Amino acid sequence: MRLPLLLLLALCGAGVTAAARSLSLRGSWKIRSGNGSLELPGEVPGCVHSALLQRNLIQDPYYRFNDLNYRWISLDNWTYSKEFKVPFDINKWQKVNLIFEGVDTVAEVLLNNVSIGDTNNMFQRYSFDITSVVKAVNSIELRFQSPVLYAAQQSRAHTLYQVPPNCPPSVQKGECHVNFIRKEQCSFSWDWGPAFPTQGIWKDVRIEAYNIGHLSYFTFSPIYDNHAQEWNLEIESSFDVVSSKPVSGQVFVEIPKLQIQQTHSIELQPGKRIVELFVKINKNITVDTWWPHGHGNQTGYSMTILFKLDKDLKIKRTAKVYFRTVELIQEPIEGSPGLSFYFKINGFPIFLKGSNWIPADSFQDQVTSELLRLLLQSVVDANMNTLRVWGGGIYERGEFYELCDKLGIMVWQDFMFACALYPTDQGFMDSVTAEVAYQVRRLKSHPSIIIWSGNNENEAALMMNWYNIDFRQMGTYIKDYVKLYVKNIREVVLAEDKSRPYITSSPTNGAKSIAEGWLSANPYDTNFGDIHFYDYSSDCWDWNVFPKARFASEYGYQSWPSFSTLEKVSTKEDWFYKSRFSLHRQHHENGNNEMLLQAALHFKLPQSTDPLRAFKDTIYLSQVMQAQCVKTETEFYRRSRSEIVNGKGHTMGALYWQLNDIWQAPSWASLEYGGKWKMLHYFARHFFAPLLPVGFENQSVLFIYGVSDLLSDCNVTLTVRVHMWSSLEPLCTRATTPFMMKAGEAALLHQEPVPELLRRCGNCTRQSCVVSFYLSTDSKLSSSANYHFLSSLKEAVGLQKAHITVIISQQRDTFVFDLETSAVAPFVWLDVGSIPGRFSDNGFLMTEKTRTILFYPWKPTSKSALEQSFHVTSLTDIS
Repeated sequence: MRLPLLLLLALCGAGVTAAARSLSLRGSWKIRSGNGSLELPGEVPGCVHSALLQRNLIQDPYYRFNDLNYRWISLDNWTYSKEFKVPFDINKWQKVNLIFEGVDTVAEVLLNNVSIGDTNNMFQRYSFDITSVVKAVNSIELRFQSPVLYAAQQSRAHTLYQVPPNCPPSVQKGECHVNFIRKEQCSFSWDWGPAFPTQGIWKDVRIEAYNIGHLSYFTFSPIYDNHAQEWNLEIESSFDVVSSKPVSGQVFVEIPKLQIQQTHSIELQPGKRIVELFVKINKNITVDTWWPHGHGNQTGYSMTILFKLDKDLKIKRTAKVYFRTVELIQEPIEGSPGLSFYFKINGFPIFLKGSNWIPADSFQDQVTSELLRLLLQSVVDANMNTLRVWGGGIYERGEFYELCDKLGIMVWQDFMFACALYPTDQGFMDSVTAEVAYQVRRLKSHPSIIIWSGNNENEAALMMNWYNIDFRQMGTYIKDYVKLYVKNIREVVLAEDKSRPYITSSPTNGAKSIAEGWLSANPYDTNFGDIHFYDYSSDCWDWNVFPKARFASEYGYQSWPSFSTLEKVSTKEDWFYKSRFSLHRQHHENGNNEMLLQAALHFKLPQSTDPLRAFKDTIYLSQVMQAQCVKTETEFYRRSRSEIVNGKGHTMGALYWQLNDIWQAPSWASLEYGGKWKMLHYFARHFFAPLLPVGFENQSVLFIYGVSDLLSDCNVTLTVRVHMWSSLEPLCTRATTPFMMKAGEAALLHQEPVPELLRRCGNCTRQSCVVSFYLSTDSKLSSSANYHFLSSLKEAVGLQKAHITVIISQQRDTFVFDLETSAVAPFVWLDVGSIPGRFSDNGFLMTEKTRTILFYPWKPTSKSALEQSFHVTSLTDIS
């Protein structure tokens, strides 16, 4: 199934009109509890929790056990109120609307004590006609209902049959029936996050007054005409015409750099009217396309649209337009059953490298522009080109997608349904229809978004029967699934956006799921679609554990965040691995033990009698384990892109779970809460590199593959070195003759039986030696060094305790760390505590006496501050 696609960007200009006025209601509001015993000021946008924290009425909600202590906040029914004056004569306007860009979630809205409507969907934009109610001086009130109590109420009212799951696993300490409320699903808890079901006005709110007509929304899609071989731009504008007579005028469209200057005549009848414009781009003009990070530039074009209508009504919009196509290719593969599953951008096949995005905070008003930029910059700094915006969180703010557009980050966009079945009564379905239509219109002009996906894991949940549904009732749930994701969401998406593919779920078998009536008997079939794969008990160093699938959109292992991150939300009595705090923070069943069991397969576990030392050592080891596991799995997927082995292969995507954290706790993330890089993120910078050598063993033969995401073929040389653990001098080195590495391919470069390798290097055993290798081009190092362990490191012979010293110096805004070691040091970890920034490399194998590492601070710091905070750990420090 080929679905061509185009793209563009976001709307960025305010409307300029002689016949409209706008009044923002952002800023300070009053908030009061259900019984009136508590009243306080609160900021809008914002939420009750943040208001309470701002007034010092509660501690940091993330501190220790406060997610349990502050459960009362979510169970209360809060009211937001504000008095305001309208700074213009309200009687001179034909229509006045009250607009909420986002209300969280269930509320009745009153203006001057008159009920003007209600809200029940966090993901909708609400517009209320207040023309007959608004005055010069006004009072507005939002009476919220507890989302927890509302969800329970809705569940009880659904009497025909259960809609599972009722409650999350007890280890998550969560709230129940989240599938009955259109709200951030993970706000009721998840296996990596707390239960903080917020209430509040979480986005902008304003009053708009206008005469004649008003532009309600404006969106557009660039479409490539394959037959004519030219670009077209489809522009859609929605008007509310309040004039009693038709409104005529002209529309001027300008894209100067593409020599576009067009005029269209329009006539708008009274009522809600949509204007569709079709702009042809002259095929003789070169259009620079938008490319993902690592594949080209992110060129965009400034566009201006001016509506000049009757009675001197002028409405102007500016936007950035990006041109690109996307295709999801599902076609037969020679030598393999099933179908491919990969993306072509601008006709070019691209391997998707990246991770999964979750909400950056339980309280969205705490997510600053600075934090968003930091997290997304860390994505491209680690050589990623893709993020999957996961379906249990939120549709992110416009700034998120604008940054992805600018940085070249492709976005796999889920709709907000996750790990649950959902009701399909008319009220729920109508709400979803409005939600999806609004979000698609809001987001479809972003080139970064390359696919819509209906939900996270709900096809698998149903067909693998996670909730033990009686077989006789299965038909009801299958019917509901198709009704929601196919007959509702899919229909809305296809009507609103023909420019990118839509799949019903992730994981899914894609075209095969459709052929089976939208639900596959086995949604994890590796011959179709995408897969999610988790296995915590098998040895993650054994690549045979991993599925040779078409596309891996979720996989991963847990680790603990660094001590400097945990320290902010804990106290001394919490600082050991089996403390009440450590157990409380772990929301994945048996997660803390699973980390230790996986680590113990290859490493000696910490034995220190000092609880704090043992805790810090365990944190370090958990990050080593996680980084090494995800490295092994990702390298397996990357080297599988060009081959079919036993009918399996052609893997074209690797998105590990997960990129970021919502709070300070053990999780699958590679970025800690606040953005500090874990060891995994440093490893990702290497295993997602555009040119990568990958080593692995099969039946005691060492194979080394080259993987290239480069844009052109190149001559490369592979250099293989063997070190003894006991010596900083390499035991032997061998370089291949130069060979051609094809762009966009993975190929076998070298193979050698391990016994022969050990004999060739003399005086070497599996336990006493380690293999490293790198690729170079024209005598210049063009890949970082990779390595292959010949045995578990707990069995390593000759490893000595490394004494690593550092000299720190400053070069402009960067700091230079000159390291010197007394011995070979595995997993060298440089840490500067809470000083924000990242190193050029970390967690590395140090096989040479000296090494220079750079530190890039995110905020101003000093050499002395770094020296005071600096600590270095390597594997031999763990005892």
